[in-house]
Amino acid sequence: MNPSIYGLTKSDLSLWITEQNEKEFRANQVWEWLYEKRVTSFEEMTNLPKPLIEKLTAAFVINPLKQMVVQEASDGTVKYLFQLPDNHMIETVLMRQEYGMSVCVTTQVGCNIGCTFCASGLLKKQRDLTAGEIVAQIMLVQHYFDERNEGERVSHVVVMGIGEPFDNYDNVMHFLQIINDPKGLAIGARHITVSTSGLAHKIKEFAENGLQVNLAISLHAPNNEVRTSMMRINRSFPIEKLMAAVDYYLEKTNRRITFEYIMLDHVNDRPEHAGQLAALLKDKKKLSYVNLIPYNPVSEHDQYARSKKADVLAFYDILKKNGINCVIRKEHGTDIDAACGQLRSKQMKKEASAS
Repeated sequence: MNPSIYGLTKSDLSLWITEQNEKEFRANQVWEWLYEKRVTSFEEMTNLPKPLIEKLTAAFVINPLKQMVVQEASDGTVKYLFQLPDNHMIETVLMRQEYGMSVCVTTQVGCNIGCTFCASGLLKKQRDLTAGEIVAQIMLVQHYFDERNEGERVSHVVVMGIGEPFDNYDNVMHFLQIINDPKGLAIGARHITVSTSGLAHKIKEFAENGLQVNLAISLHAPNNEVRTSMMRINRSFPIEKLMAAVDYYLEKTNRRITFEYIMLDHVNDRPEHAGQLAALLKDKKKLSYVNLIPYNPVSEHDQYARSKKADVLAFYDILKKNGINCVIRKEHGTDIDAACGQLRSKQMKKEASAS
């Protein structure tokens, strides 16, 4: 199958157009058809010469994804299961927030990070997604809005779906450039958050890229012993290495970092863990923000249970008393399979039992 045209940045598209001996302004026309008028076929690009439409059709597809399942939750959260051209499955989630429409995208098929509480890592990484396959997730949600004709638009993006974004760094950076383009989807950099499990060298590289995109780090534990038991990646990038990269990022960008912290009963939710976390972030509390996340149980990881509400509140209080900015995350889509990887693993089980 041809690559998706959604994977080209504006400058890539201009280059391709001039290589076809076409006038450069045609690139702007194609871009407008794709992202402002949001057509789904090249034939709909009515102001382009026919030979150019034929060249585009021969070289690219527009949408590489096939919609398999859509689940809508009572709170308006929508979960999509998409099939890629090679039949792999990925998930995308739309969350309706007070501040706008937020889409959570997937960057890899499967994941090699090995977090023991996560449904995404149940399948080892099969491959990286191309930039076009990541952009297409946003476009399909936007098409869903366009069909409803209520003037809704994707305003926020979180790169927190299946996979480790910084393990697919170049494609993710291209994706960010494409959706941030002011003449395209024009999703503001400050409305985009990329989450990493802590690839320290890539955090440093990300600090240098000049994009004003937000960074979130899946910390989930305040010391190496607990973090290694939860996240295999901590063996390669222990907390000391991770925090050195965080300090580098803060010094370079002066931008706030969100630390994600999933609350697991009697694993990482004790008062002493809260105290250790406060101490870990003490010297950077002006630019730190802790997101305490209620755990969505996954049938394959039955060693974990969700923290009790009283324990979460006690943990929150200790952080607050130590001057750490923190919030308990509002949940979305608990009545559907909205935690990363849950819908896909159910679908795969269903297909396995049918065959």
